[in-house]
Amino acid sequence: MWALAAVKLGCLLALGLLPLLCALLPAALRRLARPGAAQRWRSLASCAAGGVFLATCLLDVVPDSLRDLREELRRQRLSLDFPVPELVLAVGFLLVLVVEHVALDCSEPGGDEASLLLPPCPGQAGPEEQQQHHHHQAPRRRASRFRSLVLTLALCLHSVFEGLSVGLQDTPSRVLQLAGAVLLHKSVVAASLGLLLLQSPLPLRWLAAALGAFVLTSPLGVGLGMALTQSSGGDGNTTARSLLQGVAAGTFMYITFLEILPQELGSPANRLPKVLAVLLGFSGMVGLRLLA
Repeated sequence: MWALAAVKLGCLLALGLLPLLCALLPAALRRLARPGAAQRWRSLASCAAGGVFLATCLLDVVPDSLRDLREELRRQRLSLDFPVPELVLAVGFLLVLVVEHVALDCSEPGGDEASLLLPPCPGQAGPEEQQQHHHHQAPRRRASRFRSLVLTLALCLHSVFEGLSVGLQDTPSRVLQLAGAVLLHKSVVAASLGLLLLQSPLPLRWLAAALGAFVLTSPLGVGLGMALTQSSGGDGNTTARSLLQGVAAGTFMYITFLEILPQELGSPANRLPKVLAVLLGFSGMVGLRLLA
């Protein structure tokens, strides 16, 4: 009993400290890099981070949420000839889509959305287009802030559930095995998130709060799992948990496919190195998944 609690507390500390160091790593490397080469390497690193998030979305977040939702439907003995788990993911996807575009429409009612996603190159745009480009910078920065915060929120929800699964285990060996897999995965994601947030227009205090929240969510989940095993035998509100995880997976899909990858691959410079960087980040997460 006490040995199991001690192992869980050790995993709780590890899940907080190592991802924190990984999240701060991009800021440290940014200071050490030479100004001339920093921009290119930062762009390639962002593409690798995009590959990490692509693998996290397709191999981790979405399959986990679909599995939990289907298990919950079986537990509730609901046999519906309708893809309910996929519908929950679509609701999460559409929720971010609607909220973001309503916010953009309120901030810039007459704005051209295409100019927000594909701004003209300075050398090809005339004076009128350049004026419109500067006119749209404020709402575009607000959209980028919104997407960064939504990405962090989706990752935080998923991290809570990962930590919860660690805290609910009943043997030290299973705790260590699962915590090791979560630790490897979260450390890579933390470094990628730190890199992307560092390039976003978030103020420093919001950036620190976003990284801090992401780092603390897995330890919080472990603590909640330990409390549940002591109080109610691990039976939580699984329906609410499954629905939240499904919505979070849908928001993660939106940010991955409509924000991270288009933003990193939209520039014509270094196309092939960027694609290779995406493949490298994706392959690294596949390797971690196979080892876990």
